[in-house]
Amino acid sequence: MSKSGVLHRYLSVGEVAKRSGLAVSAIHFYERKGLIRSIRTDGNQRRFHRDVLRRVSIIKVAQRTGIPLAEIGDALASLPHSKAPNSKDWEKLSSRWRDDLDTRIEQLTLLRNQLGKCIGCGCLSMDDCPLRNPADQLAVEGAGARLLELDEFQDHDCKIKTS
Repeated sequence: MSKSGVLHRYLSVGEVAKRSGLAVSAIHFYERKGLIRSIRTDGNQRRFHRDVLRRVSIIKVAQRTGIPLAEIGDALASLPHSKAPNSKDWEKLSSRWRDDLDTRIEQLTLLRNQLGKCIGCGCLSMDDCPLRNPADQLAVEGAGARLLELDEFQDHDCKIKTS
């Protein structure tokens, strides 16, 4: 590839890192995970098409919302590699994550609301919690913080005081 030809449309790993605000090692990591792709020059240097900046932005946003890298990779794999993702692509990707994010927000809200009062009942630190788990009713459901699991919380007859 000549500098005056196709190569000028590509970025070095350092340029991608600088423009995205990520470390070079993060760019290499994303590439190893298959989230982004590069080509190699005749001198075996990595070069990234400029659309990688948009993909890296999507990865960063998704990670900030707590989406696992495997799910991000699956979502990015559904996009064509020949062009930068656009707003329609983003809508498609984000709609896949919206329901999961809503569920996690509900769980975190429940945790936040109970955090100062109790550690979730069914905990290992006490046999009986008169406020959240009278007579240790939740012990039959197993170990762990039963009231902090949304699915299990909604199936309970147990009344939780929030004040």
